[in-house]
Amino acid sequence: MTTDKLLHTALPLVADLARELPAAERYRRLLDAVRTLVPADAVALLRLDGEWLLPLAVDGLSADTLGRRFRVAEHPRLRALLAAPGPLRFAPDCGLPDPYDGLVEHVQGHLPVHDCMGCALRVDERTWGLLTLDALEVARFRDRDLATLQAFASLAAATVSAAQRIDELALRAEGEHRRAESYRHASGQARRPLAGRSAAHRALLREIALVGPSDLTVLVHGETGVGKELVVQAIHAASLRAGRVLVSLNCAALPENLVESELFGHVRGAFSGAVAERQGKFDLADGGTLFLDEVGELPLAVQAKLLRVLQEGQLQRLGSDREHHVDVRLVAATSRDLAAEVRAGRFRADLYHRLGAYPLRVPPLRERGRDVLLLAGAFLDENRARLGLVNLRLAPDAQAVLLAHDWPGNVRELEHVVGRAALRALGRQGQRSRVLTLEPQDLGLAAAPAAQPAAEAARTAAFATAMPLRAAVEAFERQAIEAALAAHHGNWDAAARAGPGPRHPHAHGAPARAHQPLKRSQRCSGAEPPAAGSTT
Repeated sequence: MTTDKLLHTALPLVADLARELPAAERYRRLLDAVRTLVPADAVALLRLDGEWLLPLAVDGLSADTLGRRFRVAEHPRLRALLAAPGPLRFAPDCGLPDPYDGLVEHVQGHLPVHDCMGCALRVDERTWGLLTLDALEVARFRDRDLATLQAFASLAAATVSAAQRIDELALRAEGEHRRAESYRHASGQARRPLAGRSAAHRALLREIALVGPSDLTVLVHGETGVGKELVVQAIHAASLRAGRVLVSLNCAALPENLVESELFGHVRGAFSGAVAERQGKFDLADGGTLFLDEVGELPLAVQAKLLRVLQEGQLQRLGSDREHHVDVRLVAATSRDLAAEVRAGRFRADLYHRLGAYPLRVPPLRERGRDVLLLAGAFLDENRARLGLVNLRLAPDAQAVLLAHDWPGNVRELEHVVGRAALRALGRQGQRSRVLTLEPQDLGLAAAPAAQPAAEAARTAAFATAMPLRAAVEAFERQAIEAALAAHHGNWDAAARAGPGPRHPHAHGAPARAHQPLKRSQRCSGAEPPAAGSTT
């Protein structure tokens, strides 16, 4: 490697240090530069976070790698790189397991013997993370490549330092992290991070960073399964109340006669069974944040009392004639259209405007592009640990299926699909190999046929003409509903929203009924509509 080539490659990165670039783009350019200097089949940049290494950028590795976490104690190669004073190259016969086994693109199954090296990146005299390089050919790397990587490491460290500091200024990332950590220690529970890199997700993070430090009431709205609770946790973690408690109440899970007591508390004798005084959620959240999930389910009578607390900060327990003050920041969430509920008279307009001081929409998964693969990587990692496997990966065709699906159940649906697919793949293989690959059939998301085959259509027509008109129409309706359910993976709400199917040719002038619920005798086995209040 000549000095001229090193300088030619490094100069654009030096120029980038003075530019305001997204961290992902800055890291991508860094990996492009290192592959120009040292030709490799796969490179990765990982940040050290406690006992974990988190991939920030990869090239040549499966896209779901970005959603994974590597525990340093479980990967001796990564541990050796962190401990080494400079770049380190591993002998092909060293015998240490490779952390990317099953993750290198265009390699199916176990990763064969190959060449790999890497180095630790140090920022402000502290180990920040790792830069790793893999080549599929034995002896691809040379001793001079170690010297090149050593020279490049300082520039790489400056790049990640610039990205880190710009992120801190733009999103107060470091402050949010500290507050989130204090909240997790205070609440005694861990939470999933808000993972994603799409434009829609970055816009959501900017909104959270903007409204979090304020004391505005926030109304989080979005489809079911998008992760509204995680957004609320992030808002609390970004607030000045992060060191205090976050109290949650699911308004849809309580009987109407208990909602008021749960919110405001009660005194002894307030009602039958009130044998002692009890604090409500507002009292428990005093000084912190109160999260009202599915706030659209609150009865109108309770809505009026909630409005008074929000306006005046004065709380009166059920059965008491005394008021006391509480200092609570309220964050609410709903999957309903509250504006429509107001027009229908089921929700108070004044409370709606009070809750919506800062409305925050959580984008559905179908608007987040390749975030699907990043989230799938996180769920694959969770299932790998749960099932005791060495690694779980997605076949390229399976990745394409995930990207093509419209995800009516959003992130929650993706989590369940990955969990089921891991079990199916394990059952299909029948033994625990080093690498378990999920194929498209494991996902259970195959698209329904675009049109009914001609032979099947002919059989349907013959069947209909041999039946009385009423029976033929009902049989056709049943087939139309079954086809709609298949097209929407058994989701009755989605099938209904798609509208009625085609009418029977003998039913012109009659109202189409294919979208109506089936009689119990018509329903397909296993296709019962969900019970009221259930989620998919």
